[in-house]
Amino acid sequence: MTLFELFIKGGVLMYPILLSSVLAFVVIIERIVVLRRANTDAGQFMLRLRSVLQRGDILAGVNFCAKSQAPVAHILRKGLTVFPEGHERVREAIESAGKEETFKLEHRLGILASIAGLAPLMGFLGTVTGMIGAFRTVQSLGGAVNPSDLAGGIWEALITTAFGLTVGIISYGFYNYFVTRVGRLVNEMEMTSEEFIDLVRSGKLDDIDEDVRQESKPARVEEEYFRKKG
Repeated sequence: MTLFELFIKGGVLMYPILLSSVLAFVVIIERIVVLRRANTDAGQFMLRLRSVLQRGDILAGVNFCAKSQAPVAHILRKGLTVFPEGHERVREAIESAGKEETFKLEHRLGILASIAGLAPLMGFLGTVTGMIGAFRTVQSLGGAVNPSDLAGGIWEALITTAFGLTVGIISYGFYNYFVTRVGRLVNEMEMTSEEFIDLVRSGKLDDIDEDVRQESKPARVEEEYFRKKG
């Protein structure tokens, strides 16, 4: 028996289960791509950024961060663009960027969690409707039934449960995996952000001469960055 034949025997509830499986597949692939891009060695990245900033060139630091797609790079770039405005402004910019990057990492995970919960429930609902159909057959035949008369309802009951549980288990497994990965990335982001803020507060970046500071005003930094990028 082919997979298509099993699908047909599963009844009408197989369609929402199929739809949820397709949606889960799309979300899983999209999240894998996003998290792979976000993966980086935060400690090594910070060491390289320190090396760039020690030369006294804020714009070079912004450009260095812009070359990476990692969330931590985006966060530090936001902090560098407002560096001339003072330490407190840097902290605010980093906190705001951190929340934005965390939201991006967690995006669509709620969909996967919902599918993990709903797919098995739809499968169990198919079990109920299948058994209702089987007992209706028994009633219509007045009790004079053989196993083949009940096969349709039993098929529906078992197939929907199997498909629903399969979709739910896979979705739940990937959801937990993604949550763990996001948690690690967020922890790295927080640690690296704190390290950068401590670096700013330490005054080690304050040795940048006044000419460089004037050239590194936020508007000028953004203007130069987008000009070079374009």
